[in-house]
Amino acid sequence: MQNILVIDDDICIGDMLEEALKAEGYGVMRAYSGTEALFVLGQKRPDLILLDLMLPGLTGEELLPQIKNIPVIVVSAKVDVSDKVALLMSGACDYVTKPFNISELLARITVQLRKTQTGVNPDTLTYSDLTLHSDTLTAVVGTEEVRLTRTECAILKLLMQNPETPVGRTTILDRISLDTPDCTERSLKQHISNMRKKLEAVSGKDYIEAVYGIGFKMRG
Repeated sequence: MQNILVIDDDICIGDMLEEALKAEGYGVMRAYSGTEALFVLGQKRPDLILLDLMLPGLTGEELLPQIKNIPVIVVSAKVDVSDKVALLMSGACDYVTKPFNISELLARITVQLRKTQTGVNPDTLTYSDLTLHSDTLTAVVGTEEVRLTRTECAILKLLMQNPETPVGRTTILDRISLDTPDCTERSLKQHISNMRKKLEAVSGKDYIEAVYGIGFKMRG
């Protein structure tokens, strides 16, 4: 049985979700605050998380970066596009706006669980002929392996997760700050330059381009 953790302080919505999920054959875990959710996650690992944002104590936005390698669908009343983009870039795999259609939400859950069942490894990303293994801090081009620093790996992972979209410098620093406190606004450009040189040395290709006035993206 696949287990889903519902993190929502609204008891009525949580009860409705639990009833619908159990009817579909899922096991359901509940948490009513971000702090409680961290405790629950420390006891048992769910297969998927439904996350509300406006939680007491630790908010959904604060909790999301602390959830590792578990698909998270944000279920929130926030409808602003910038909120959705920021959360998707922070690690959410999908975003559903309240009020929602339960059939649509169940379908989205099925899609995300299907991805994990088919063996999609969240620690492995591929772009063109470049493959990143973030769990081992290595990139592979053809048969050549490139060792990366933790900072270089975090930056490359973020860019590969959003290959068609320029990622701003501030966004990069914010997203990788927890794992790589050594990266600052002054050193970011140097980290990216070092990484580009490493990759180009084995492939003869430059995989990253600077987007004037914005930041960086994978080279098309």
